[in-house]
Amino acid sequence: MRRACHITNRARERGVPLRPRLIECFERRYDAILAEGLAFHETQLPLVHAVIKAGGKRRGRAPRRTGHNLLLRLAKHKEDTLRFLRDPTVPFTNNQAERDARMMKLRQKISGGFRSLEGAMNFALIRCFFSTAKKQSWNIIDALTSDPSNLAKSLRLS
Repeated sequence: MRRACHITNRARERGVPLRPRLIECFERRYDAILAEGLAFHETQLPLVHAVIKAGGKRRGRAPRRTGHNLLLRLAKHKEDTLRFLRDPTVPFTNNQAERDARMMKLRQKISGGFRSLEGAMNFALIRCFFSTAKKQSWNIIDALTSDPSNLAKSLRLS
């Protein structure tokens, strides 16, 4: 995955899409890794945390290990997981979204939250504005002093 991320980022920097053969190669490797992991988990002894009914029968599906659940989820959502290979607008990670939410969480943690809903909404609006300005490569001072309708128009153009 790290190699796929690196090659995809280099292709984006050059403004070219990945070659279909390279994408197929990454998909085959992804499938092979999943198959190897699933085969490993199939050989493991079953977990014994099962809830037993009064009649001695186990209820529900057999519990699985965390790694096994992850592999099954990655197999089920393969197209979504590897979408960054085919669509250059999709980032490899969601780190930017997590960074955008971090300041709000930090504010809650340090000061215990906000005194009012209006205060929380104002804080979120300001953080959203600065995040958008940074992503659009706007000069912060110019963005703060310019007409908001002009900023909205420039967002629609991009």
